[in-house]
Amino acid sequence: MKASFAAGCFWQVEAAFAKRAGVDLATSGYTGGALANPTYEQVCSGTTGHAEAVEVEFDPEVVSYRELLDLFWDVHDPTQKDAQGPDIGSQYRSAIFTYDDDQAETARQAVAALNSSGRFPRGIATEITSARPFFRAEEYHQRYLEKMGRHS
Repeated sequence: MKASFAAGCFWQVEAAFAKRAGVDLATSGYTGGALANPTYEQVCSGTTGHAEAVEVEFDPEVVSYRELLDLFWDVHDPTQKDAQGPDIGSQYRSAIFTYDDDQAETARQAVAALNSSGRFPRGIATEITSARPFFRAEEYHQRYLEKMGRHS
């Protein structure tokens, strides 16, 4: 199965998902915009509508979609609309791109539970939207932290 998440710069997000048992592949890329095959420079301009995102291929017999959502909440601040840390702009937004109605409902339930829990007092700003075409980022972005000798 597939799941896609945007949570700021994709390097740390990809590394976190890649380490999760049951995740077969975590790929850095771009989704949510209208331009086909955008480049990193185009996405960074903030004009394409894309977010830096990670597409996750996972085995639901090993890790559930809800468990992936739990990891997503842990790796970023979902209360920031269009920013994560020093990265500012819609390309760094918090977003869940769902592939079916079950994922959408699970994501909505997770947001509601988090908002009522008080874990994030400012409330969740994460957008939940249907998956759009996912474009793999340039090769130098794949496993970037690993290539740089950093481990998340």
